[in-house]
Amino acid sequence: MIGKCLRAISALSNKLNFSGGRTRYESADVTVQARDRIFVVMFGIAALFVIIQGRLIYLGMNGNEGRTVRRNVDTALTAARPKILDRNGQIMALDIEVQSLFAEPKIIERPNEIYEALVTVLPELEYKSTMRKLKSGQGFVWIKREITPRQQADILALGLPGVGFRPESQRFYPASETASHILGHTNIDNQGIAGVEKHLDDSWLRQLHKSGFALDKELEPVKLSVDLRVQHYVRETLVEVMRKYRAIAAAGVVLNVHTGEIVAMSSLPDYNPNKPVDALKKDRLNRMSAGLFEMGSTFKTFTTAMALDSGKVNLRDRFDARNPIRIGRFRITDFHGKKRILSVPEVFIYSSNIGTAKMADVVGIKGHQEFLTRMGLLTKMEGLELPEIARPTQPKKWKKVNSITISYGHGISTTPLQTAVAAAALVNGGKLIPPTLFPRSTDEADALARQVLNRQTSDTMRYLLRLNVVKGSGRRAEVPGYLVGGKTGTAEKVIKGRYSNKHRFNAFLSTFPVNDPQYVVLVIVDEPKPEKGQVYATAGMNAAPSVANIIKRSAPVLGIQPDFEVRDTATLSSYRR
Repeated sequence: MIGKCLRAISALSNKLNFSGGRTRYESADVTVQARDRIFVVMFGIAALFVIIQGRLIYLGMNGNEGRTVRRNVDTALTAARPKILDRNGQIMALDIEVQSLFAEPKIIERPNEIYEALVTVLPELEYKSTMRKLKSGQGFVWIKREITPRQQADILALGLPGVGFRPESQRFYPASETASHILGHTNIDNQGIAGVEKHLDDSWLRQLHKSGFALDKELEPVKLSVDLRVQHYVRETLVEVMRKYRAIAAAGVVLNVHTGEIVAMSSLPDYNPNKPVDALKKDRLNRMSAGLFEMGSTFKTFTTAMALDSGKVNLRDRFDARNPIRIGRFRITDFHGKKRILSVPEVFIYSSNIGTAKMADVVGIKGHQEFLTRMGLLTKMEGLELPEIARPTQPKKWKKVNSITISYGHGISTTPLQTAVAAAALVNGGKLIPPTLFPRSTDEADALARQVLNRQTSDTMRYLLRLNVVKGSGRRAEVPGYLVGGKTGTAEKVIKGRYSNKHRFNAFLSTFPVNDPQYVVLVIVDEPKPEKGQVYATAGMNAAPSVANIIKRSAPVLGIQPDFEVRDTATLSSYRR
């Protein structure tokens, strides 16, 4: 178009280039003046067309950008997440539709008036940031994500130009805090940022969204191994033990010993995933998988199993626990020492540090380290569908003093979940099965399992675990009809580089029914305070009865019938193989 105009003006200029009846000089002057004027007009018109064309290009680019933004927003809004169900089909997480408020600044003429109107409904809108958005001249900006229906109705009633609403998918967790550390939560854009939600994004859902194939509102539901009923029982028990003993934290897990399925797992303090403002607080971590602890006397279970499995120790062997063990400046004693020679079962039920240390010494330092590594207690847990997993710590170089202290649960830190997984191998016939939060059959579990113990060792450990509940420190874990077996652990915590007898970490590691183990239950209580009239708050007083409460409530819903006819003689011959 500009070219045509220039050619027309040039032709007109040529026509004016004549002398007529004037003199030669007059004709030349007129021609020069006419040409000057024509060229001024020509350049003016050309400049006008350039400006118009530039404006059209600008608006075209802006319009495309706006359409692209909106198209991307629409795509994000329709990208759904699958429902998450428990093992029985109960909904644990789902998408719900909410409205979000947006503005189109490029068509807003009076941003101040828009802000003043919006703040009457949404008083939390910050002036500077909101005005910056409204004056930005962009085609699309978010003003407030996820507003209530009442807020939407009130804003609609204002009749504001350049303001509208978009539907968004918001994640909703019907059970609130009950399974927060398992499920995790999503961010404002409905993207998983913790727990199973993040695992789903990392493993397949994010890629599906990017490819544009996740626009359907009905993605196939994801089923977990968790039983929401048992999950509720565990959490409720932990809430009570924290309240009663004024503990700073508590956690628990119920694990299927034959499949590795996590049936329930809870850690307190927790948070509400529907409003995850507290999720990043230091005390809200998932202590079962992301917390590292010296597990105390529960580790004597593994030391005993190691000694028996090595073939260098048997149940008839005896160890002298009359005098403390001295290594350099270290002095190893028993908490409630019997000050006599103890058999292996007595070392276990009396929780003798001296006897346990001597069993570890029989195996040796290399054998000790190799056994704990084989049991998965010294390496980071692999395969679990949670991003929050801690790596165990151990001495850089194992010396004799390290092996001795580790034998009774000091000097090494691991996660409680790893402890429960390793304990499952002690009672299921010696198979170490990686844990999972998704359903798994026994055949699938066997394909993943590693044989880490002799079956005879497993049988012997079941006997010792039951003996400890019948005659040892685990008496308060007894549940009539379910033959509970277990081991207490009361460990002093390291405070400012020193072990403190005022700060304790309690645990009870158990299995039931011990004549045919189906589940491992582990409860930890962090820094419990003694009840009135007591000097100490030991694991036998708080962690063990907590386990009993979980088993009593969970066993019936898990389909385990009580057996009151079993003659519990606490001998190996009484167990069904």
